[in-house]
Parts: sequence; C-alpha cells; structure tokens
Amino acid sequence: MPRAIHVFRTPDRFVAGTVGEPGDRSFYLQAVHEARIVSVSLEKQQVRVLADRMGMLLDEVHRRFGTDVPPEEADVDDTNPLVMPVDAEFRVGTMGLGWDAEAGAVVVELLAVTEGEFDESVVLDDAEEGPDAVRVFLTPVQARQFAARSERVIAAGRPPCPLCGEPLSPDGHMCVRTNGYRRGQVFGGGETFGEEL
Repeated sequence: MPRAIHVFRTPDRFVAGTVGEPGDRSFYLQAVHEARIVSVSLEKQQVRVLADRMGMLLDEVHRRFGTDVPPEEADVDDTNPLVMPVDAEFRVGTMGLGWDAEAGAVVVELLAVTEGEFDESVVLDDAEEGPDAVRVFLTPVQARQFAARSERVIAAGRPPCPLCGEPLSPDGHMCVRTNGYRRGQVFGGGETFGEEL
C-alpha cells in the first residue's frame, strides 16, 4: 500500500503539546493549515531532541550560509493548547530535519513507527514505499518559536528531584541517591537513618 505523506508548506501552526496531567501526559506534534489539522504522537524525549536539533540547525545555517535567523527565543507567541480532539495519525518512529535553501525553510519530517526495517533514504523524499509521514516547512521564526514552546511544554511536567533528577510525584519519591531511605525515617529505638535533604 502506498504511503501517505501529509505536507504543510505554509503551516499556520506547528506545535508540541500534551494531553493529560503531569506524570501521565501524552505528547503530540500538531500541524495546522486553515481547516486541515494533522497530529502525531511521540515521546517526550523526541520532542526535546527535535527542539534542540532545530536550534542547532538554525545556528549552522547562519554560520555556513549567512542566512538571517532570529536569535533564540525566550518568549512564546503561541501558548494555546492543541486543537481538540487530538486524533493521532500515527506514532513517530524516525524524524528527519533539513534546510531547504530555495524555500529558506527548515524542513521537519516525522515518519511512522514501522515493524520492520525500512530504507532510510525515504526520509525527506517522496518515495511511494515506506512509512507514512508528515512533512512541515517552517520559516526560521516559526522554527525558533517551535523550539521555545517545546522547552516550555517539557518543563511543565513534574519537577525534577534535586538529587537524582528523576521526576517528583505527588505520591512521594524514592530517591536512589538516598539509598532507599526517606528523610526523617525512624527505625526501632527512635534512631533516624538516611540523609537530611
């Protein structure tokens, strides 16, 4: 069966977002152009990698070609939630990232998870065979905004433990750095063991 490639050459919006509560969030990327909306699901780490690499790509494009790119963004223009309902086309397996010099755009390609191996030359290609894909062309400004928003979305989860970096949860946290003991835990004759945090 031929693969489906959803192409957004001038998206109104390309954002990372989540559904669910911290600790139980599902991550999505969503491309929107007028009434057309395509969402894909992925892992939090994939969002982080894509945002980081996008920033690095913009810096490299500026360094190599002298292309004007905006500086790293701290502010995010689009803080709106994902368009609901979120109906994922597929789960992302492979991601591609490139620069289209002719269009002056960052090209993001998201490929569906596949059961077997596939020819990776289909990434950023219009081959008829291969996994389904979403391809989005972003201006440098949109790319910086995507990266800035993605960082905020990732940071909006559970705060990290100051000792081990693992996420803290409302039900408590068994920190590996305290060897399994909680602060002020009392044993037997009233002695306290473990580290004070």
